[in-house]
Amino acid sequence: MTGLAASGLAVRRGGRAILDDVAFEIAGGAFVALVGANGAGKSTLLSVLAGLLAPDAGEVSLGGTPLAAMDRRELARRRAYLPQNPRAEWPIATERLVALGMTPHLPAFGGLPGGWEPRLTDAIAAWDLKPQRMQPATTLSGGELARAMLARALIGEPQALIADEPISGLDPAHALDTMQRLQALAAQGKLVVAAMHDLTLAARHATHLMALRDGRVAAFGPTARTLTPDLIHAVFDVEARVTGKGARTVVDYLGLADRGR
Repeated sequence: MTGLAASGLAVRRGGRAILDDVAFEIAGGAFVALVGANGAGKSTLLSVLAGLLAPDAGEVSLGGTPLAAMDRRELARRRAYLPQNPRAEWPIATERLVALGMTPHLPAFGGLPGGWEPRLTDAIAAWDLKPQRMQPATTLSGGELARAMLARALIGEPQALIADEPISGLDPAHALDTMQRLQALAAQGKLVVAAMHDLTLAARHATHLMALRDGRVAAFGPTARTLTPDLIHAVFDVEARVTGKGARTVVDYLGLADRGR
């Protein structure tokens, strides 16, 4: 199983620390929910973990190999990255958009080499996109596009998935389905790190929770132990109640916390 490690990560912009001394180790088989208020540094951290943004200080390694030393094609094979609010820029068919997830193995244009067609068909069906298979990607609804981008990210069977708000814009059924899929990937030994705002879904499906505040790791550990009313107060400035266990966990927001602390 492939692990992900960060040490001393720092990213600065305009004299401001977006990330400040971020360090952790994540073992393969974990589904880590990355949470924090808007502006906490979640998207920046995910970009660094995916190897898309070089930190001003510190290092990220995947499976023991620093990302900076890894061949870009090899990195693309081993990890997939799903950005926040993905967009389709060209009116290519949805199946072609999904197939682009095999870019390290396939040509961007032309027919699929033998053996890949069944995998593409399975991915289209698995993500509930059969009616949209030949539809131009630019005409998909927000939820359909989100599912297509998830299918694209996972069709190459990466060892790690880095996802920025993968359930944003999905209806409840597809959001639940996506969380169950991410949970299943981790159960198969894959590594999943996903930013999200729905703490109830994070509590029910993620094995671990990492909370950021002002660019620093405020807490990181098994979800059931880490997601507490005190943490929610410290990270989000709201009063909350956490009830139930496992798949029955519910996070209720009770009101704004005292901001004068």
